[in-house]
Amino acid sequence: MQGVTVLIPSLNPDENLLELTRNLHKLGLCDIVIVNDGSDPSRLHIFDTLANEYHCTIVTHTRNEGKGAALKTGIAAIKELYPNSAGFITADADGQHSPEDILHIARVLFETASSPGMSVSASPAIALGVRDFNQENVPPKSRYGNKITSAVFFFATGRRCSDTQTGLRGFPLGLADELLQITGKRFEYETNMLIKLARSGVKFIEIQIETIYNNGNRETHFRPFKDSILIYGQFFKFVLSSLLSAVLDIALFTLFRKTVFASVAKSLIFSTVSARILSGIFNYTINKNAVFKNNEKSVTPALKYFALFLSQMLLSSLFVDITSQFKINITLLKIFIDTLLFVLSFAVQKLFVFNNQKVKR
Repeated sequence: MQGVTVLIPSLNPDENLLELTRNLHKLGLCDIVIVNDGSDPSRLHIFDTLANEYHCTIVTHTRNEGKGAALKTGIAAIKELYPNSAGFITADADGQHSPEDILHIARVLFETASSPGMSVSASPAIALGVRDFNQENVPPKSRYGNKITSAVFFFATGRRCSDTQTGLRGFPLGLADELLQITGKRFEYETNMLIKLARSGVKFIEIQIETIYNNGNRETHFRPFKDSILIYGQFFKFVLSSLLSAVLDIALFTLFRKTVFASVAKSLIFSTVSARILSGIFNYTINKNAVFKNNEKSVTPALKYFALFLSQMLLSSLFVDITSQFKINITLLKIFIDTLLFVLSFAVQKLFVFNNQKVKR
């Protein structure tokens, strides 16, 4: 099938990669870019066969850099070698994606990019090969891992994705520059990719594919602990930022109430407002520069954050003042109220305040 390129990152491949390539050729998918991500020298004969017999383009990393780095290397190669391509399909080298499913994704991608109403410049969309995780052959770590990442993905973006871990994805070439700028070198890159595209308004077209796990998925190079930390790193940083800001807010509130505003009428309101202003400045700075790494130069994010901050501050002050008549420790009461407001703040910051990335079309 001309017009679509297949991209396969590979680390220490076996005969599965040769068989997959052979079958892709039979189906007409002959433009194939394979990234050797620092494989052992004993596997180099496989890459030689792929280049010599199947005319695949082989791009080599001298050392293992991770799946994300391999994907970005491949995307850059496709952008240079196939500038007129409708797009590219990412697939795994271990046999988890059938040639027929790859062809199906390629057809959807080609038709989507070619449709006047769905052209890349008008309405970018990606095709995702999604699996059925309720089947008996799915390993528990994959089944529950996907449930967790899907839930976190929805909480972070407001968008649903039934298979956040799928490696079978189709992208229009017009998104190449955007994809190359996304952070991550290992498995977290694929998650970061979906999050950024979802926030940018890119449409997800989900295609049901065969659920294949070879030998209980023992051949995967996914490192459960280290790669999970990388994948969820941004969420951990967001929570940490919020906790630090909350601690600072409570500390300042207590300090102001007992010292600066101790003899002032409505000391609760003045203490709450003053503490929230200082902790809000701290939180905005951390979230913009460290959590979301938002590089927008305009004042738009600050104005959005200020609107959220003002609303949350007024609600917190109002609720604390209203409920202060009850015989409850005022500091504990404030912690409870702010915890409830935190849930709303999380969603608004994710979807509104820092969601300023524009897709390059």
